Amino acid sequence: MSEAYKNKKIWFPAKRYGWGWGLPCAWQGWAVVATWLLLLISGSFTLMPMHPVAFAVALGLLLALLITICFWKGETPRWRWGND
Repeated sequence: MSEAYKNKKIWFPAKRYGWGWGLPCAWQGWAVVATWLLLLISGSFTLMPMHPVAFAVALGLLLALLITICFWKGETPRWRWGND
C-alpha cells in the first residue's frame, strides 16, 4: 500500500456487516450527506410534481455523485461480517 493511501482521511467508514459504507465519521461526510438530502428534497418539490422523468434523471445523477464521493473519500468497500 502506498503512503498516500495510509494517510487518507476517511469520511465514510466501511459497514461492519455487508457491503458499502456506514454513517459519516467526519464533519465533511456529514456536510456531503446534508447537501445531498437538501438537493433531493428540493428536487422532489420542484421537479417531481410536473416533471417526474426529470426527477428520476436527477435522482440517478445525485446517487451517482454520492457513490462517487463515497468511493473517493471512504474506506474501500468489501463484504464484511463482524470484526473481520
